[in-house]
Amino acid sequence: MYLADRLQRLREAKKLSQGDIEKRTGLLRCYVSRVENGHTVPSLETLEKLARAYEVPLYQIFYDGDETPKLLTSPRLESAGDWASHGRGFRTFMKIRKAVSQLRREDRELVLYLAQKISRANKSKRPPQKPDKFGRSGAERPRPAPAHSSP
Repeated sequence: MYLADRLQRLREAKKLSQGDIEKRTGLLRCYVSRVENGHTVPSLETLEKLARAYEVPLYQIFYDGDETPKLLTSPRLESAGDWASHGRGFRTFMKIRKAVSQLRREDRELVLYLAQKISRANKSKRPPQKPDKFGRSGAERPRPAPAHSSP
């Protein structure tokens, strides 16, 4: 009921009728009435239309304060430098996370043990990188372009 009351108060504060909302959004007046009376739960797309019609930002439909709410930072945004923070790496990480969350505790411990063993084995096989004349290690050095042979 909170959302229904909030939408009705916003509309009345802007001195708009349900007919005005119908004209601005393309939603039927009877649908607007059902939403405001709590008989129908609107989709996010519908809430966006209503926010535009009320000429308010979308968050104000949910937030009942005078000042803009403080933005929360997510750990995902704070760790922007790691491989799983965005793009393909993030999607891969989320798939792994979902799969691991469905494992039994014993299986999860086994997977973690194997991952640690593989990680240690890979670290011991890598030769130490000597810095070049600019002080860059192997990971930081620019790679030469591959040579193409023409037939």
